[in-house]
Amino acid sequence: MQLPDANITTAASPKTVAVVGAGIVGLCTALEAQRNGYRVTLLDRGEPGLGASFGNAGYLATELMDPLSNLKTLRSALPMWLNPHGPLSLPMSHLHRIIPWLLRFICAASPESAAKSRHALQQLNTESISAWKRCLTDIGAREQLVQSGYLLVWETPSKLADAKQHASYMAQFGIKTELVQGERLAQLEPEMADNLSHALFFPDACRVREPYQLCKLLFAAFMSRGGTFIQQEVQAALPQNKGVSVQTPEEIHQFDHAIICTGAWGKQLLKGVGLDVPLEAERGYHLTIDAGNIRLNHPIGSAERRFVMSPLDSGLRVVGMTELGGLNLKPVKRRYASLRHHSRKLLPRLSDPTLPVSEWMGHRPTLPDSLPVIDRHPDHPQLLFAFGNQHLGLTQAAISAELVVGLMTGNNTEISCEPFRVDRF
Repeated sequence: MQLPDANITTAASPKTVAVVGAGIVGLCTALEAQRNGYRVTLLDRGEPGLGASFGNAGYLATELMDPLSNLKTLRSALPMWLNPHGPLSLPMSHLHRIIPWLLRFICAASPESAAKSRHALQQLNTESISAWKRCLTDIGAREQLVQSGYLLVWETPSKLADAKQHASYMAQFGIKTELVQGERLAQLEPEMADNLSHALFFPDACRVREPYQLCKLLFAAFMSRGGTFIQQEVQAALPQNKGVSVQTPEEIHQFDHAIICTGAWGKQLLKGVGLDVPLEAERGYHLTIDAGNIRLNHPIGSAERRFVMSPLDSGLRVVGMTELGGLNLKPVKRRYASLRHHSRKLLPRLSDPTLPVSEWMGHRPTLPDSLPVIDRHPDHPQLLFAFGNQHLGLTQAAISAELVVGLMTGNNTEISCEPFRVDRF
């Protein structure tokens, strides 16, 4: 008698899987596992969607295919660091801890390494919108995805050549742009400062209506389909025979599979299964401004100031900063001041001191080569990983979920996960 394939789930005895981490990647992964017939338990020490997923700009940045680790970044790093309103911060109290990571980052900036990372990011980003459409259509929330367009703006007229060069570069990847100036730019964004010189308009770019609301909808769909949520910290996820033992402070749970989607918080879990991954917590900051009748029509990125403003259902979101400061330092208040400074330069009416503003800081999971981990444990295939998407967690969440669940089920995918191996370091 032929035995059934161990990877195939059946209605009579569905395989069980733990998804550790209830951020946007974990939520998409939990739903994707349910679609493939698994009985899924989601675990997180916090409420779903309240980690790094809560704080992003809501913009699906599919055009960001260049890894941060490249020669251009290295050349500009010192000026950015020294600029009091610059986008890069390396807190001195954490600098000694991050030196090994920085050395890996420098090595990853070699032209050969950067080209490999660029190709891998291009594959993920090219498929990301289609994956989101599949996910949101499945749960009846397609309206959460908006084809909003995106404006990348410059204030300096002498940098017009930079915009034209960037447009040509985007065209190589099939990304449409329109160079806009003067009346056309004012027509697209009437509220923007008069001193803007030019912009690239990305007409096909998409955003979500509200990142946290999206997380809540994904979680509600997961629970309505029979999912289980355990709000406890996961202390270990250890392979046992053909299953995985997931340990929390109150209990040890047994599953056929486990997928680690813990973002910046997963380093100790990885060490517990013999994996030393150079995962760093990159701290990002945002302001959410109840701007009233001050409106943006599109997400706006500043090519020179390196920050993003986006119109969300909750208000005007201002997002920026790359601060390699680990998990334990308190927020640095002057980062919020910098975001206020930059946003008021582009949108002068935000200078009104009576506008209600909320502040937030969270931790992005960052790896030296700017690529996520989407993989199985090299020795224990029942333990899988999907984390480390850096600035592109929202953008790549749905496609990452499809890929990691495809690895679990044994279904072939069009995208190779070879560049995203957990042991590539």
